[in-house]
Amino acid sequence: MAMTSPANKLSIAIAQLNPTVGDVAGNAEKARQARAEAARLGADLILFPELFMAGYPPEDLVLKPAFQSACRTAVEKLARETADGGPAVLMGTPWVENRKLYNAVALLDEGKIAALRYKVDLPNYGVFDEKRVFTPGPLPGPVNFRGVRIGVPICEDIWGPDPVECIAETGGEILLVPNASPYRRGVVDERLNVSVARVVDAKLPLLYVNQVGGQDELVFEGASFALNADGSRAMQLPSFEETIAISTWTRGNDGWRCEGPINTIAEGDEADYAACVLGLRDYVEKNRFPGVVFGMSGGIDSALCAAIATDALGPKRVRAVMLPYRYTSQESLDDAKQATAALGISYEVLPIVTAVEGLTQALQPAFAGLKPDVTEENLQARARGTILMAMSNKFGSMLVTTGNKSEMSTGYATLYGDMNGGFNPIKDLYKTEVFRLSRLRNSWKPPGALGPDGEVIPVNIIDKPPTAELRENQKDQDSLPPYDMLDAILNRLVEREEPIATIVAAGYDRDLVLRVDRMLNLAEYKRRQAAPGVKVTLKNFGRDRRYPIVNRFRDTGEALPQPDQSLVAAAGATSDAYDL
Repeated sequence: MAMTSPANKLSIAIAQLNPTVGDVAGNAEKARQARAEAARLGADLILFPELFMAGYPPEDLVLKPAFQSACRTAVEKLARETADGGPAVLMGTPWVENRKLYNAVALLDEGKIAALRYKVDLPNYGVFDEKRVFTPGPLPGPVNFRGVRIGVPICEDIWGPDPVECIAETGGEILLVPNASPYRRGVVDERLNVSVARVVDAKLPLLYVNQVGGQDELVFEGASFALNADGSRAMQLPSFEETIAISTWTRGNDGWRCEGPINTIAEGDEADYAACVLGLRDYVEKNRFPGVVFGMSGGIDSALCAAIATDALGPKRVRAVMLPYRYTSQESLDDAKQATAALGISYEVLPIVTAVEGLTQALQPAFAGLKPDVTEENLQARARGTILMAMSNKFGSMLVTTGNKSEMSTGYATLYGDMNGGFNPIKDLYKTEVFRLSRLRNSWKPPGALGPDGEVIPVNIIDKPPTAELRENQKDQDSLPPYDMLDAILNRLVEREEPIATIVAAGYDRDLVLRVDRMLNLAEYKRRQAAPGVKVTLKNFGRDRRYPIVNRFRDTGEALPQPDQSLVAAAGATSDAYDL
């Protein structure tokens, strides 16, 4: 066991681990094993991510008194175990004090809960809604750990200056920051920039630990790091994998400096793909599904989902089903067979002619005298969805749905048909990104992937024009603009929330932008009923972008008028107007 360190040296273990929301006993045992490993490595202290004991985000589960009690009991038990002389523990947990619920970190040392610190800045934007459940804590001073004054700002507390400034002004020497910060494109650089700003302002070194793993739509990529007081990177842990690592801290004339391992992290498309794999894997594993089943159409969306599922779970747990109808081409049959063979996954062909014709016949009296239209096309998708759900029910496998973000945006999907499923690994990828990640996967796969190397998505699937094959010679561009144009407009409407006038001023055709905006608005009711899926962009459909279904507002595309401040002044709407 590690002995108490002298005041000029500390060994701090980083527990970049994958908790499960609600599994208090499992999370506590994971913490116990991590502490034992930290002791073996000679650590004085081990730092866990934010709310590790509960799992993050616990959402309204954390409001249940029984859950609060379970978390506290587990923390108290772990605190007693630190009487063994081993490493102290900084544990993230919900904590009730004076009938108020806090997002807390507890210092467990020498058999006691030696200190508690509460999160000050509760995020309430994007995927976060902590103000709904937690009480903000007071500005924190440092905790005294074996003669070293350690500041413990929690996640969002470093995104503004005040908590860290308070720690520095009250004698803090080192910043240890527990986090549960979900993945999205560009967030790694944002975290680093914010952390550098706090380090420069406070003139204190910083250790940032982030959890890893999937929780519903969110994926946490880890990528924990440390910065010295001069802003230089002292340590970098890998992304998308669990790790316990040691950081060594030495006090010199200029304060504390850190040394630790430096690993490379996934970036760009590689990070997006790795997030999709980890998100699907943890959704399946944490919900205890034996495997997955999905419809294999011979198109690029299902082919990429097949690759992601195989990389996540291994070939033996993935079952692909081709459900051909009279419009299914031989090319699609050949491509689907080639892709599944390359991945080594189960593949079968179940024709849906009898199912579709049975539905058509049943509806014939009601539809008499009416011309066929999209209704009959949708019967094909709904027959497929019913068959796939039946297979999911019969064998217990989770049904993966395979629609991309371009389709989810425009409603180019059939409710209770191809939208059927429990989880969608590519829900937050636009069609152009699906193509890009498919090409990437043919030349690379993420560390820990369980699928085969090499080309697993036939080049013909990538090169051929996309089609739903619901009628003769159908192509997606019969109903949608070209995907490169469509996705660029959707990115501006969804991620950036740009007014139509701004998009048109950037060079896009006004009628086209209005048409895409109309499709986006009309499809809200479908998105509300869609399966959850991995978040990779700034705004995913679900936790990030919450629009009303009943909504009559439409952007007309006219230039936005400037606010008339004279009217506000005339109304006396100033801060002192409410000083009653």
